[in-house]
Amino acid sequence: MTAVSALPATSPPAGARTRRRRPRWDRSAVAFLAPALLLAVGFLIVPMVAAFVYSSAKIAPLSGRITWLGFENYATMLSDPVFYRSLVNTALFMIITVPLSMAVGLALAVLMNSVLPGRKVVRTIIYLPLVISGVAVGLIGTFLFNETIGVFNGLATSLGLPNAAWQSSGVPAFASLVLITLWIRVGFTMIIYLAGLQAVPQELYESASVEGASAWQSFRFITFPLLGPSTFFLLIMNVIYSFQVFDTVFVLTNGGPGVATEVLGTYAYKTAFGPARDQGYGAAIGVVIFFLTLIFTIVQWRTNRNRDETA
Repeated sequence: MTAVSALPATSPPAGARTRRRRPRWDRSAVAFLAPALLLAVGFLIVPMVAAFVYSSAKIAPLSGRITWLGFENYATMLSDPVFYRSLVNTALFMIITVPLSMAVGLALAVLMNSVLPGRKVVRTIIYLPLVISGVAVGLIGTFLFNETIGVFNGLATSLGLPNAAWQSSGVPAFASLVLITLWIRVGFTMIIYLAGLQAVPQELYESASVEGASAWQSFRFITFPLLGPSTFFLLIMNVIYSFQVFDTVFVLTNGGPGVATEVLGTYAYKTAFGPARDQGYGAAIGVVIFFLTLIFTIVQWRTNRNRDETA
């Protein structure tokens, strides 16, 4: 028998045994998570599942009787001109607002990150529209863009310029939505970019300055590449907002004039809860919005991951 095998077996200390047997999470965590989980299930999971179920049905407005249609609601979309116009408007809204809000937000973030007198006050003013509800912003927009008593037309009149048909013409009405959206989203973009800028090591700028790099070269080759995670996050969030925009459009233009500013969110609402009360078709439009958002998010996520792996 060797000396090693002759040694008596030693048991671990009592404290170690206690630590091993202790569960990884405290049961009291359930009590803290329960309210949030119940709200998520009641107001997110259940409505989402119900939308998928009702998108294959027709619900009688008065009796509530459900008639299962299969994929008929989705087939109806293929011949619905208002759906196509809403889809085009949503895509155009996204293509215009997302790059503009990110570009303006980045410019303001760079400005706020510099030595600027009163930058804290200016930063608060720029961010303020984001904390206001979309309905309130839409009401402010109606005051600004009203054709009779609006601020912008009143200013144009005082300057001798022609008034714009903000509410009765399609292009000006869509432009008013874009301007109000930029007013809302620029503050959020600025704050995210500002956080990213403050995380960039100053040593990199000092090294670039020693090497003779200009301000533009430092921004192009140091600042902008290091803001990649912030740009990716903002791109996803702004695209999701563009697909799901509803309250501001509903209050400011209500999709008008005609369907010139109708987006998928307002069209789904009007279809489900308007005079037609076709809740099944409205749910199907909501499912389309969900899948469009999901597909775009997955594509962007994979693209960003492949770019990081290549880098």
